[in-house]
Amino acid sequence: MSLREQWRPFVWLAAAFAAAWFLPVGQARFDNALGEALQLVRWYAREHVIFCLLPAFWIAGAIGTFLSQSSVMRYLGPAAPKPVAYGVAAVSGTVLAVCSCTVLPLFAGIYMMGAGLGPAAAFLYSGPAINVLAVILTATILGPQLGIARALGAVVFALAVGLAMAGIFRHSERSRQAAALQMPVEDPARPLWQNVLLIATLILGLVAATWGPGDPGSLQAAVFAIKWWITGAIALGLAAILAGWFAAPRGRLALVAGAVVVLSAVLPSAEGPYLAGILGLGWVTAGRRGDLGDWFAQSWQFTKQIMPLLLGGVLVAGFLLGRSGAEGVVPGQWVAEAVGGNGLAPNLFAAVAGAFMYFATLTEVPILQGLLGSGMGLGPALALLLAGPALSLPNMLVIRSVIGWQKTSVFVALVVIMATVSGLLFGALVR
Repeated sequence: MSLREQWRPFVWLAAAFAAAWFLPVGQARFDNALGEALQLVRWYAREHVIFCLLPAFWIAGAIGTFLSQSSVMRYLGPAAPKPVAYGVAAVSGTVLAVCSCTVLPLFAGIYMMGAGLGPAAAFLYSGPAINVLAVILTATILGPQLGIARALGAVVFALAVGLAMAGIFRHSERSRQAAALQMPVEDPARPLWQNVLLIATLILGLVAATWGPGDPGSLQAAVFAIKWWITGAIALGLAAILAGWFAAPRGRLALVAGAVVVLSAVLPSAEGPYLAGILGLGWVTAGRRGDLGDWFAQSWQFTKQIMPLLLGGVLVAGFLLGRSGAEGVVPGQWVAEAVGGNGLAPNLFAAVAGAFMYFATLTEVPILQGLLGSGMGLGPALALLLAGPALSLPNMLVIRSVIGWQKTSVFVALVVIMATVSGLLFGALVR
């Protein structure tokens, strides 16, 4: 081979060697950042993979398997009436209390089934951003002004981002719509309401398992006290649906149910029984002919595609920015100083930092409480609230794998720009 053909591998090897040679191992901040990266990955695996991501993969697989493409196209497709398509997409966050990573399999599922880019982008933003519990918590802890501004801003953002994405990429959407319309329409194996009920049951199970504690004496706290009984009842309903309508092997369903009951009685935490139920669903569906086998294959495909990117992105985010209450390689003081006041620079920095940080559901509120105490302006606080929960570095990596870098870059830019402008306006109004 000629020298010209070898220069690129040589440059990469030289760069990797130089990076290894000059690694600042032994310096306190670097070593602490490595520890924070590993701590964040462990926390993410323990708190979000079992209860959030794994159910989301099954939901996405069910959307891709059981919902006909004509149904998705009817309500979310490029040719669907805009009030219907964007209305359905924009209200999804009031139902799904999910983070920016958990919403990804659901977004990939509806997009690959033919949903228009605009409604799919609106859904992608609204899923984690329009969270009723998060809005209430924001108003309670950070003040009603920020709570109301966050609620209104999130709804407007979902619609604006979706409409902008559809307009910017209208030519590619027309080609995609034409290709989708040429695909043959298959007769469904069962009524649509049965498929919808299955997916709704899976979503209810996800919501019940991730239900958080509330103030003593509140309805949220009362539901939290019995949430695993509710989750168990939903699981029994799912088993009945699978046995009655989807011809799932009843013997295997009974064995899975028995294993979950035994583990619930023996183990002190819910992770073991819940994981046993998730894995048991795989045992019931894997290798089966027809829809059940297709469901497993779709869910497994989403898992293989998304999980490595998420864990890698969380590792990088932890190294750079650390966890709540701890620092990564970027000093937290820099962040606090950069978001003081209500000018263009603080709002832009808050929007960009929020877009790359990973926020689990509801954790953005205590983080902002600390930043506000350190001098953060109200405008940058709103900018971070509008950009942070809907985006993160792991989230961007996965979105890129679904719609490509160009559309992902535009989506991120739209969120950052609108968050910055909203922060500027809000800061000017409330000062």
